[in-house]
Amino acid sequence: MNIFRLSVLVTVAMIAFAANSLLCRLALKTTSIDAASFSAVRILSGALLLWLLMQARGVKLAQHGSWRGAAALFIYVTTFSYAYISLSAGTGALVLFGAVQVTMIVAGFIAGERMSKIQFAGFFLAVTGLVILVLPGVQAPSLAGSMLMLLSGIAWGMYSLFGRGVPDAILATTGNFIRALPMALVLILLALPWAKFDGAGVMYAVLSGALASGVGYVIWYRVLREISAISASIVQLSAPVIAAVGGIIFLNEVLSLNLLIAVVLILGGIGFVLSKKRL
Repeated sequence: MNIFRLSVLVTVAMIAFAANSLLCRLALKTTSIDAASFSAVRILSGALLLWLLMQARGVKLAQHGSWRGAAALFIYVTTFSYAYISLSAGTGALVLFGAVQVTMIVAGFIAGERMSKIQFAGFFLAVTGLVILVLPGVQAPSLAGSMLMLLSGIAWGMYSLFGRGVPDAILATTGNFIRALPMALVLILLALPWAKFDGAGVMYAVLSGALASGVGYVIWYRVLREISAISASIVQLSAPVIAAVGGIIFLNEVLSLNLLIAVVLILGGIGFVLSKKRL
């Protein structure tokens, strides 16, 4: 895959990741839907869209995906939703992507991957930009929310690592979503006494599940075939930048000098990382 196409796919995947944060924040803060219902609808809608696409292709899905991938997906989605009840956007992004970084970089080192000087420079720039982006909004977070977002980041890091060797991204993603459905059913049954369904909240969950998650994760699994675990961890630092810009556009959040500096540092750092096809 040439660098232009790879860059386009990475960009689309990161926009999808940022959209998940925006949609989750929007649903939980402006509608009455609860975190369990949002998570279950998100998984269900993602599974349904991907299943319909595979039915059109005449593909049998029994042998695709994995239970470990489905478990990582379910844990990520559920803890992500619950964490955003008590965490601010800045704190949540710091904890989430910090956990993803550690998980994937450690896994890369165990697998024998090492950073070049250019990669390390890009990593340093990107992390510096992330800190500048979230530091002004970091407050003393709730312990429960922090632990949930930490678990979410670890689960997403593992889900990404599980996808690096899959031969067909869309089949693997569809299989994972379908295998996660029983877990989502158990969650909604356990949370039924506290469930609150809201029309707008359900719509946000469907958009998050079908488009930002279902389609976005297919693209991400395709990208993971082309880059190393360390590179994959670093490029994901662009997601909080995109989410912050999206917050300005869609949630009337304020454009700050820190955001502009962070955008330059993070995207510049990622540019170093993606300067070669495989790092």
